[in-house]
Amino acid sequence: MGNQTILKELFLSGLSDLPALQLPLFLTFLLIYLLTLIWNFLIIVLIVTDSHLHVPMYFFLGNLAGLDLGCSSLTIPRMLFDLHSRKRRITLPACTTQVFFFTFCATSEVFLLAVMSYDRYTAICQPLHYMQIMRWEVCVQLVSIVCCLSLTNSLVHTLNTFHLTFCGSDIIESFFCDLPQLLQISCSDIYINVLLLFIFGGSITIVSLALTFLSYVYIFKTVLKIKVKGGRSKVFSTCTPHLTVMCIFYGSVFFNYFQLNESHRFAGNKVVSVFYTVILPLLNPLIYSLRNQDIRKAFQDGLKKILPNTA
Repeated sequence: MGNQTILKELFLSGLSDLPALQLPLFLTFLLIYLLTLIWNFLIIVLIVTDSHLHVPMYFFLGNLAGLDLGCSSLTIPRMLFDLHSRKRRITLPACTTQVFFFTFCATSEVFLLAVMSYDRYTAICQPLHYMQIMRWEVCVQLVSIVCCLSLTNSLVHTLNTFHLTFCGSDIIESFFCDLPQLLQISCSDIYINVLLLFIFGGSITIVSLALTFLSYVYIFKTVLKIKVKGGRSKVFSTCTPHLTVMCIFYGSVFFNYFQLNESHRFAGNKVVSVFYTVILPLLNPLIYSLRNQDIRKAFQDGLKKILPNTA
C-alpha cells in the first residue's frame, strides 16, 4: 500500500474501443435516447392533461415514466460523450454523484413496481372500494414513502462508497459509475459495502417481490371466477404490461447486482447494463401504451386538438 498512489479520478472503459463501431453506436444510442425522451415525456403530458387518465394507475405510470427519464439521462449522455473521447476520465466526486442518483432511480423503480401491483390487486379484487382505498392522498403518500426509502438506500451505499480508497486499477469496466463495478477496483476492504448491498438489496427485492407475488395470487384467483365473456382478457390486458416490465427489470438487475465476481469484466455484463439503463426506459412506455386503449385514445384526442383536420 505504501508504494501505491491514491487515485483522484477514474476512467470508464466505455462500450467499445473499436473506431469503426463508435459512430454507429453513437447514432444508435442517440436515436434511442431521443425516442426515450419523447415517449416518456409524452406519457407524462397525456396523464397530466387528459382528465380520463386522472386515476391511480396512471398516476403511478407517470411517476415510472419520470424515473425512466432520470435513469436514461444519468447514463446515456455520458455514454455518447465518451464514444467520441479517447480519455474517458471521471472524477471521484462525479462518479459518486452518479452512483447516488442512479441507485435512487433504480430503487424507486423497484418499489414503484410493487406499489403498481398492489394498485392492480385493489382495482381487480376490490373494485367497489377501489377509489376509496386508493385515494389521492394515499397515492401521494405511497410515492412519498417510495422516495424516502429509496433516498435512504442510496445514501447508505453512496456514503460507504465515498469512504473507499482507490489505488490499484483506475478503469471501471462499464460505461457509467455503477456500484458493483466500482467496488471491484477499490483497494479498501469492501466487506461492509458488499454486506450492505446484499442486506439492503436483498430486503428491498424480497419485500417488493413478495408484495407483487401475493397481489397476483389474489388477482389470478379473482380472474378464474370471472364468467363474463371477454372479462378475463380485459383484466389480463391491464396486468400483462406490468408483469412484462417486472420480468425484464428484475432479470437484468439480478444478473448485474447479485454476481459480485470477475464475470463482471466480461462484455456480457455491459450488454445487461445497456439493457436496463438504456433499452428498458424506452420499452416501458411502449409496453404500457401500445395495448392500452386509454393511452391510445388520449393520444388520438390530443392529436385532434393540435391538428383538427386530421380527425
